[in-house]
Amino acid sequence: MDKRVLTDKSELRKLVTSVGAVFLASVLFTACGGSSKKNEDVTPPVVLTPERDGHSVARMWNEVLLTAIRNDYARPTVHARNLFHISSAMFDAWSVYNPQAHGFLFGNEVAGFSCAADTINVPEDVLPQQELAISHAAYRIIQHRFKFSPGTFEIMEAADSLMQNLGFNIDDESLDYSQGSAAALGNYIADCYIQFGLQDGSNEQNDYANTSYQTVNPPLALSGGDPGNPNIVDWNRWQPLAINGFVDQAGNPIDDAPSFLGPEWGSVVPFSLSDNDKTEFTRDGFDYQVYHDPGMPPLIEGELSDEYKWGFSLVAIWSSHLDQNDGVLWDISPKNIGNISSFPNSFTEFNEFYKQIEGGDPSTGYALNPVTDQPYEEQLVPRGDYTRVLAEFWADGPESETPPGHWFVILNTVSDHELLEKRWAGKGDILGALEWDIKSYFAMGGTMHDSAVAAWGIKGRYDYIRPVSAIRAMAGGQSSDPALSSYHVNGLPLIENYIELVTESDPLAADNPENVGKIKMYAWKGPEHISNPVFAQAGVDWILAEKWWPYQRPTFVTPPFAGYVSGHSTYSRAAAELMTAMTGSAYFPGGMSEFEVKANEFLVFEEGPSVDMTLQWATYQDASDQCSLSRIWGGIHPPADDIPGRKIGAKIGTDSFEFVQSFFTE
Repeated sequence: MDKRVLTDKSELRKLVTSVGAVFLASVLFTACGGSSKKNEDVTPPVVLTPERDGHSVARMWNEVLLTAIRNDYARPTVHARNLFHISSAMFDAWSVYNPQAHGFLFGNEVAGFSCAADTINVPEDVLPQQELAISHAAYRIIQHRFKFSPGTFEIMEAADSLMQNLGFNIDDESLDYSQGSAAALGNYIADCYIQFGLQDGSNEQNDYANTSYQTVNPPLALSGGDPGNPNIVDWNRWQPLAINGFVDQAGNPIDDAPSFLGPEWGSVVPFSLSDNDKTEFTRDGFDYQVYHDPGMPPLIEGELSDEYKWGFSLVAIWSSHLDQNDGVLWDISPKNIGNISSFPNSFTEFNEFYKQIEGGDPSTGYALNPVTDQPYEEQLVPRGDYTRVLAEFWADGPESETPPGHWFVILNTVSDHELLEKRWAGKGDILGALEWDIKSYFAMGGTMHDSAVAAWGIKGRYDYIRPVSAIRAMAGGQSSDPALSSYHVNGLPLIENYIELVTESDPLAADNPENVGKIKMYAWKGPEHISNPVFAQAGVDWILAEKWWPYQRPTFVTPPFAGYVSGHSTYSRAAAELMTAMTGSAYFPGGMSEFEVKANEFLVFEEGPSVDMTLQWATYQDASDQCSLSRIWGGIHPPADDIPGRKIGAKIGTDSFEFVQSFFTE
């Protein structure tokens, strides 16, 4: 699956130009007084549209939207909402002309907001009108939502080019569709979503700023600061990072100590989430809205203190897997990886699911590809290459469409597959490109939006610490043996060959005798050991635990929001459940999806990988599970953040699909 679908504007132009001519012909025919309505004397001409030839207009606008997200700030919550609102607006515009569907916002009241709808005459050939309304709806919302983006010029150039190639008038801003204008209808629907968005709890009018949240911990200085985490106040709570020249995951310079992104996002009006799934938690005078509350994560001095230490030490140990020269080879094919049947039910069972020393999970793989009825072919690669590729592939860094957008890319890749039969839920007639895209985008948009509302509501409520803060805080001591030096009840557990004490003969003490008795760990050495990421890599060795780094860029380190629960795990599992339901199969078309990785070309954080490889997934859930593990190898999440996110995502994906069905009456 190609993460770089249509990131280049020239490719976008090729796509729209290939269908623009025939679509423009149909628009001009109608504008010049033509009619496709049947009468007893005239047989209407066949009107060719993108529905019948090539990509649908909905797909074209989705590509423009993904381009817009790649050129905006890295805000997964905001973009999950953008993906939903624009996909839903396109669905509403399409459904006006379809008697077997009804809109989400158009003609309805949602959370107290009404979008009134008047009757519109529906022509016999509805496709040109649907696509005109869809285009105006998408265009107007993109124009509104991305007008202050750092890449607004590139965004609007892509949007304007698509409108031009489709033959539509960007200057037609009328909202009056009483005379049957599809363009005005699209503008009106867009205006409903824009007004809805200004009162949906997102605080869009103030650039999504927090209204109440305050962090309890001072920033951890990672650029020129003291080793360890000497100023942390609460080892259970989120801590901002102070990084000189901080750059967000979209490549945009941000404040050197960015604030928590979206701690109050649980208050945003969701798609399918129910009040029955919601609890409320008040802290510092603010009522945090929490859907699918997973309960308290492990705390450093609570009943699950050992699980807290185990989880964050596992992150440190998995950091040792980021070395292509460690001699460990893994079969990364579906023959060996994937097919997880269940998750642990409590934090005390996590050590039975995650392989603390070796890495990975209890995957069993698959004996046969169910589509070809042939065995999956073994693929042996160095573990240190595979883990680094995973960490970067799923990280959604520069030029990325963020995690919710990433799943739209996956959806588009699946939709383009020659073996996919576009039968909704795997049943009934094969749908045309437009109907399939409209319905699947509506479903995926709502699912990704609900995932953001749920995950970030939990993040705000629990305000949980990230690995870089926890590991550096615990690095001041060891909690395994009171008889040994540097004992501290809240210190790191000693684990032979991975977390040990520095001795007098240790190389770490050769020029620095003050390091004797400190905690060391065998881990990725960090970005300061990379002279140039194009041709150098840090490698793995013994380092002082107080200097531990996640496998990330030095200008980023960790996302600026709490860890619990993992957004990647929630988004991905929800999307996987939805893809399974929409396609009627747990498997990718053909029984496997692939992504090619070239040696010494793919990695950005450092040189590598050392070999070519192909990331492979048999099922949508396998891809989701791999995404979840990638965040541990990347040093972003401990296991405690992961499994609750997967479980919540599974529930959201199932509920969202059931809710989507209520908008179809066929």
